[in-house]
Amino acid sequence: MLDEIREAVVAGDEDAAASHAGHALEGGADPSDVLETLSSAIREIGERFQRGEAFLPEMMLAADAMKAAVAVVQPALLAAGGSTTAKGKVVVGTIQHDIHDIGKNIVATFLQMNGFEVHDMGRDVSPKAFAEKAAEVGADIVAVSVLLTSTMTDVPVVLEEIESAGIRDACAFIVGGAPVTPEWAQAIGADGTAEDAAGAAQLCLELLS
Repeated sequence: MLDEIREAVVAGDEDAAASHAGHALEGGADPSDVLETLSSAIREIGERFQRGEAFLPEMMLAADAMKAAVAVVQPALLAAGGSTTAKGKVVVGTIQHDIHDIGKNIVATFLQMNGFEVHDMGRDVSPKAFAEKAAEVGADIVAVSVLLTSTMTDVPVVLEEIESAGIRDACAFIVGGAPVTPEWAQAIGADGTAEDAAGAAQLCLELLS
């Protein structure tokens, strides 16, 4: 049954993933084992994506299938004394005047796949809106995507707004996108950057550790 759960998630079949998870629990499976199967499945599709063997739509469907199954497993896990608490809260979005969001969407998906609670603000997000959302949800990390060099000057303003909101000590700030370099990220005071979505997820895990 656990293999069927894994296959359903990899195939992006929400109904099957939820159904198989429910049947596994009814059959006496340990909720934590089911959750580990789900995590393994989503890692598999993520690795396929990194190798170019899967594409964004397939990854998004797999993420939705995992969420559907987790919703079934969560009550049983909590009843057994386990926890499904998110690893951390991340506010993510593309900086104002920039409407490119494919990379940002991939990063958001990878963060969700790695157990983060993601608050995706979309694209064309003002620096003040980033800070306000971070304060509202108690974000651990604010992740800003930028694709146009003409909008890069707006990115440091996000950090200024975070500082003005008085949450800088509790909130890491990371940046990413085609024009971003480690040197530029360091120069503007960011806590880090990554070359791809998998690296961004790993960076967030490291920042919270």
